[in-house]
Amino acid sequence: MKYGVAAFPSKKLQDIANSYRKRYDPHYELITPHMTLKEPFEVDAADVKAMATEMQNIAKRHKPFKLHATRVSTFSPVNTTLYFKVEPNEEITVLHEDLHSDFFGGMPKHSFVPHITIGQKLSDTEHADVFGQLKMVGIDHEEIIDRMHLLYQLEDGSWTVYETFRLTGDDQ
Repeated sequence: MKYGVAAFPSKKLQDIANSYRKRYDPHYELITPHMTLKEPFEVDAADVKAMATEMQNIAKRHKPFKLHATRVSTFSPVNTTLYFKVEPNEEITVLHEDLHSDFFGGMPKHSFVPHITIGQKLSDTEHADVFGQLKMVGIDHEEIIDRMHLLYQLEDGSWTVYETFRLTGDDQ
């Protein structure tokens, strides 16, 4: 089964992201706005409980972190994804690294760019037009994230929460 780890922002930021996603993101109905902490990965059903236990241990090692969305950006020319850039900070980076330990299959293929997707799979022309508009509108939103979520993918392609973990930092 396919699993992933994400942090969901507040309803306020989700509503802002969804105002763009419903027009520009074909995955709008598959998952709510989120910041990916670990890209989708395969896990055997027999190993899910051990993975959840390890995630609980990770949550105890990490305190809540500040999510600061500062601007609209893009992964162009690699692809036409548009996103709210989340300013990287030590807490986010260390959490991301902890979720990519050998237990979880090691480091990811791509460098970590904290973000919340607001559009993807756009044509080059639409991408340029929408990016130009959204860049002028911008975003400046700060909040504290105190949970991470283990998600799994359903047969229809949508994602749902398997388990939620409170970031407590109790074991620091």
